Amino acid sequence: MISIIVPLYNEEKNILSLTERLATLRGEPQILLIDGGSADDTVSLAQAALSRRPLLNARVVFAQKGRAKQCNAGADEAEGDVLFFLHADGVIEPDAPLLIERAVRSGAEWGCLRLRFDDPHPLMTLCAYMSNLRARRGIVFGDQGIFIRAPLFRLTGGFPDMPIMEDYEFSLRLKRARVSPIRINSPIITSARRFAARGRLRTMLDMARLRALYRRGVSAEEIALMYGDVR
Repeated sequence: MISIIVPLYNEEKNILSLTERLATLRGEPQILLIDGGSADDTVSLAQAALSRRPLLNARVVFAQKGRAKQCNAGADEAEGDVLFFLHADGVIEPDAPLLIERAVRSGAEWGCLRLRFDDPHPLMTLCAYMSNLRARRGIVFGDQGIFIRAPLFRLTGGFPDMPIMEDYEFSLRLKRARVSPIRINSPIITSARRFAARGRLRTMLDMARLRALYRRGVSAEEIALMYGDVR
């Protein structure tokens, strides 16, 4: 079984569409919505939506704020032998869980889907292309949808408890261990909302600059202050 883990934080505008999308997924996955202390109506809306779908194997789990903390809390609750970490604004095909499980049965240890943005602007097409190219080189980010065998996730200690760059560091650790990701040729469409808010080119350049600073040894805490509370 695959367990789909979705960290939430102040997603009241998107939570109903998220639960509707999750209800269309094939393969009867376990779905864990991990709230990190939302200050809006995310939790009440999510619980109400799930109560209207009693056949859906889904529930809300509470955790401390922070994507790493929330994802790790979801992994602790997961019953599946495959974990799939999905951002709340990520849109996947209904058969994506089946394709992930098929890839794992064929030997994949971890991997991601093929990233696209919901913005057709050439800069966003370029951004998605670069993300997909990095995945071939062993670096996967959360908006690409990260799947991994549960035993391997636990063996690696899960996502490092960092305020930002947890997916980057997670990829680097697996890369150093020579465990390569597989990219499944199934799209994941993610929102370009943060790019729209800050400017497409500026956001792309900022992200590249912050990754470079991290590689040079700047702490995740310092980088989080530069990035701001947009998660």
